[in-house]
Amino acid sequence: MSIAPRQVQKTVKDYIRNIVDFPHEGIIFRDVTTLFADARGFRMAVDQLLAPYAGMRIDKVVGLEARGFVLGGAVAHQLSTGFVPIRKKGKLPGAVLSQAYTLEYGEAVMEIHDDALAQGDRVLIVDDLLATGGTAEAGIRLCRRLGAEVVGAAFVVDLPELGGRGVVERTGVDVHVLCEFDGA
Repeated sequence: MSIAPRQVQKTVKDYIRNIVDFPHEGIIFRDVTTLFADARGFRMAVDQLLAPYAGMRIDKVVGLEARGFVLGGAVAHQLSTGFVPIRKKGKLPGAVLSQAYTLEYGEAVMEIHDDALAQGDRVLIVDDLLATGGTAEAGIRLCRRLGAEVVGAAFVVDLPELGGRGVVERTGVDVHVLCEFDGA
């Protein structure tokens, strides 16, 4: 009698590809496109991102450009709620609110439509990666400027050495991450 080998259950982290020296030498890029391309991996990530918020009132899911659109749209669908994009400056038509934030190598600006959220809306922010926390903090500020309550921020990957979790938590927003990677 032969015994079939036991299959090891994959985690979200197992679906993420590491690309060395991208976009610059010394950086290890955590590529979630391989996670998105695998039906089971993508489903697992979406289910795990929304799990802490199931049963809560969430009026909108806010996705941060660009991979946050893929994840946020799927999470919004599963929660049966609307989706709002926060984009890089100049990408949204119509009236917008802008928020500058600091990057490792300079400054950038994120924008949201000025009518995307209503006073008192309860929102969940979703993105693929939490690094320094600048983009997430800018997203939180934009949501709050429109009168929304940010009930959480969910990310697939956290890079703890870069301190982003602390930046987001200092805004009073709880952070939910699916996996962590050491190093930048």
